[in-house]
Amino acid sequence: MNTKEIGTFIKERRQSLNINQLELSELAGVGINTVVAIERGQGNPKLETLLAVADTLGLQVEIKLKERTYEEM
Repeated sequence: MNTKEIGTFIKERRQSLNINQLELSELAGVGINTVVAIERGQGNPKLETLLAVADTLGLQVEIKLKERTYEEM
C-alpha cells in the first residue's frame, strides 16, 4: 500500500465515523496540517504519527519487514 492509498483509506474511515480533520488531529494529538498531508498522500509521516492516527480511528497497522540477503546489499 502506498502513501496515497493509505491517505485515502484514513480519509474514508474518518468520514465514516463523522469526524472532521480538526477533531481527528486533536484526538490523535497531531497537527491539523499533518492530518491533511496524510490524507492527501503527501509527505512522509513518522511511524509514531501514523500509528496515533490509525489508533484514533480504531485501525490496526501491520508492518512487514522485507528480508534482505547479503547479495542485495
